[in-house]
Amino acid sequence: MKKLLMSLACVFAASVAFAGEYSDISISELEEAIKKGEVIVLDVNGTSTYERGHIPGAIDFRANKENIAALLGDNKDKLVVAYCGGPTCNAYKAGAKAAEDAGFTKIKHLSAGLSGWLQAGKPTDKPGKES
Repeated sequence: MKKLLMSLACVFAASVAFAGEYSDISISELEEAIKKGEVIVLDVNGTSTYERGHIPGAIDFRANKENIAALLGDNKDKLVVAYCGGPTCNAYKAGAKAAEDAGFTKIKHLSAGLSGWLQAGKPTDKPGKES
């Protein structure tokens, strides 16, 4: 009985640890959503990194976090994808949480981050050069 209770406690702790997490989206899935205009992308790397290059169409979250709800728009059913530097970075959570707080329900995380996007040979934009 004691072992069963300990096992249940571990399962409960693991599920609590994952509460508030956002599901992952692959680079190819994100690229397709961008092509179709079906996604809002949030770059949570910081403005200096954003200015060096970001995923096409991404919003600089750090520079715009005070008015992010207005930038996200009114279509609360639209997919929002937040990303940061790469697989070990958790900064994306601030952008994802802001989208959630704004009423968006389809929120995903590009865990590959900007580093994965670049390693895959995907293009980036720079301020003033967005497509």
